[in-house]
Amino acid sequence: MEALYYYIPLISLIFLAISIFTYYFFHKLQNLPPRPWLPPLPIIGHLYLLNKPLHWSLAKLSAKHGSIQLLQFGSRRVLVISSPSTAEECLTKNDIVFANRPQLLAGKYLGYNYTSLVFAPYGDHWRNLRRISSLEIFHLID
Repeated sequence: MEALYYYIPLISLIFLAISIFTYYFFHKLQNLPPRPWLPPLPIIGHLYLLNKPLHWSLAKLSAKHGSIQLLQFGSRRVLVISSPSTAEECLTKNDIVFANRPQLLAGKYLGYNYTSLVFAPYGDHWRNLRRISSLEIFHLID
């Protein structure tokens, strides 16, 4: 009977952890674009859905799932946009949102914690680095 007192808090803690994980996982995916019905595989993601001519495979997926879709290539999420009007909206009206680079581990260690010109995210620091490089380095080429 005493052993039961130890199992009840343990089982309730496990149930609470599972419910918090599922709520966080499904709440995070709620505002994302649609993805293919088949789930991504652990290492390769949705790469198994793509055939040799890549543009034909993406055209089939966009005909089936819509003009905006979220695929996973390996460990990276990729936003695939296949209509010209949506691409124009993403690249002209919302260009600041799509201007950043992915933060790779190499940028942290080789790029001095993302502070070099190559690895820096878009912002004031990157604009200053670009201005300095264009004024001081690239004017010597002329």
